[in-house]
Amino acid sequence: MGHAGQGASLEAQVVSHFADSARLKTDSAKLLSAPIARGIGLMAAALRAGGKILACGNGGSAADAQHFAAELVNRFERERPPLAGLALTTDSSALTSIANDYSYEQVFEKQLRALGRKGDVLLAISTSGGSANVVAAMRAARELGLRIVALSGNGGGRMAAELSAEDVHVCVPHKRTMRIQEVHLLVLHCLCDGIDTQLFGEKK
Repeated sequence: MGHAGQGASLEAQVVSHFADSARLKTDSAKLLSAPIARGIGLMAAALRAGGKILACGNGGSAADAQHFAAELVNRFERERPPLAGLALTTDSSALTSIANDYSYEQVFEKQLRALGRKGDVLLAISTSGGSANVVAAMRAARELGLRIVALSGNGGGRMAAELSAEDVHVCVPHKRTMRIQEVHLLVLHCLCDGIDTQLFGEKK
């Protein structure tokens, strides 16, 4: 096959990714809108009461945790005061010392025990729903009296079992990591937009 044939084949592959992603987002909208709205309510109430949102995840989900915290601390789409968001994925000294002295499973849990307070919210992100260090952070959050907003996929895995009726589970109905991550990003933007609306009213 020549370069022209390869180019057409690659383009078709790209179009297929776009179509698959768009289809999943459309299919997920009705299923996930209610839990996302509940998550917005939990987070906005915590921030209004002087609490903070602590976020964690691994790999692409670590990037999502940092993205979300940055949107809170800096801004989303409007001028407004900074909001208290903290990613537990960014302090290399804390992460490596905990992993070295104890275990990688505790890298988020130990930070949460140090920094989390009753009334805060943990944003726990795992595309598989099975990340051991995220599950450990969720258990610590429950002990400390934090509410949890869990973003998962693939049926929710071990995360689902750690949630109470007062927590929120946003589980993307898909098995492929990249598709789940694409929906997670949209969910995070919905959370940011909803928090701003709850705290500062409709955009003018």
